[in-house]
Amino acid sequence: MARLVLSECCGLAPLRLRAGRGAIAAQSSAPAAALSASAALPPRGPAAAAAIHRDWALRVSAPTRLTSVVEEEGKGTSSPLLGEEAAAGGEFFDPGAAPPFGLAEIRAAIPKHCWVKDPWRSMSYVLRDVLVVLGLAAAAARIDSWLVWPLYWAAQGTMFWALFVLGHDCGHGSFSNNAKLNSVVGHILHSSILVPYNGWRISHRTHHQNHGHVEKDESWHPLPERLYKSLDFMTRKLRFTMPFPLLAFPLYLFKRSPGKAGSHFDPSSELFQPNEKKDIITSTASWLAMVGVLAGLTFVMGPIQMLKLYAVPYLVFVAWLDMVTYLHHHGHEDKLPWYRGKEWSYLRGGLTTLDRDYGWINNVHHDIGTHVIHHLFPQIPHYHLIEATEAAKPVLGKYYKEPKKSGPLPLHLFGVLSESLKQDHYVSDTGDVVYYQTDKKMT
Repeated sequence: MARLVLSECCGLAPLRLRAGRGAIAAQSSAPAAALSASAALPPRGPAAAAAIHRDWALRVSAPTRLTSVVEEEGKGTSSPLLGEEAAAGGEFFDPGAAPPFGLAEIRAAIPKHCWVKDPWRSMSYVLRDVLVVLGLAAAAARIDSWLVWPLYWAAQGTMFWALFVLGHDCGHGSFSNNAKLNSVVGHILHSSILVPYNGWRISHRTHHQNHGHVEKDESWHPLPERLYKSLDFMTRKLRFTMPFPLLAFPLYLFKRSPGKAGSHFDPSSELFQPNEKKDIITSTASWLAMVGVLAGLTFVMGPIQMLKLYAVPYLVFVAWLDMVTYLHHHGHEDKLPWYRGKEWSYLRGGLTTLDRDYGWINNVHHDIGTHVIHHLFPQIPHYHLIEATEAAKPVLGKYYKEPKKSGPLPLHLFGVLSESLKQDHYVSDTGDVVYYQTDKKMT
């Protein structure tokens, strides 16, 4: 049976022929129902496949050719726009189409108590994590064995990541309704792991407000083809080759991502509004104070001991942060869209995020892998995210991607990350709905 394969999807654009691209693009201003209800695929046959192709050509920029299943499997590629249902000749589902529901419908499906913030409960998680961090450090320093240190680094780095997630909740206001409490706790938690609380809080707010937008998103956003090809080979290699992307966060804090200027420490950075300068000065001063504390401890305890107790766990924490935040927006089996222009909306951008299962670590890092509902409604406390997600699933339908169960440890996610870094390199410079494309020279 023949089926349509779109080998490289660009984006939606006004109806016109694109010179030199061999593709036709069109506006997708049709109602959501018309886009998502392409109904069922015609059963089989060349004529049916051609009809499907004509329908796609009106909405998505793609090469005008049909590829057989045999041909496709021989190449080991699949269409980023055709899901398993389409491949089996079943109901067609386009993840890039406007959903047939609104944000209010999702909100209405979530129980009211899921929105309630309990500051005592939130503080209990802070107390738990801080005690574990101090206990691990004390135990490792006392035992001081090279049989123990690697275990300590993995455990403590994971706990640093847990502290970050609680500080992240403070930044969203999901920690409590008390802004001063959120600020104090957030500064203590984030500064302790060398994160400028307000600087990161504000840039992360930008990420949530523009999730899924090619140019405006702030966290692991795609590079347009022109910008990608302007990077030197070494920069591309470092950005897309393991393990270097797992060490990107400190550099991002100082320089942001390629194509974006500014620093999380500079109150005059374009990241921030003029009325936010005092906030940035406060968080930068807190960060510098923590650097001073670490310098003093290094003088007292010695650089080797501080390297073992703090520096290596910090690097493990950075790896956790980079991996988790990347996998929230990349690496699904079917490629997911990114948006520009009128095709972008807060809802459609949020639906391109992904839930991930981290096994028993879910509880340790406060269910941050339950990410779709968190992105749509960041005010929901982390301890209600699972219940809220279960309640919203009937509304989300096929727009919700069920995470693969990881078992005790999420080791399979390292494979997902590595494979995505090999394939997801850039998106088209044009088009309002675009998908990641692969630089063959990097594979």
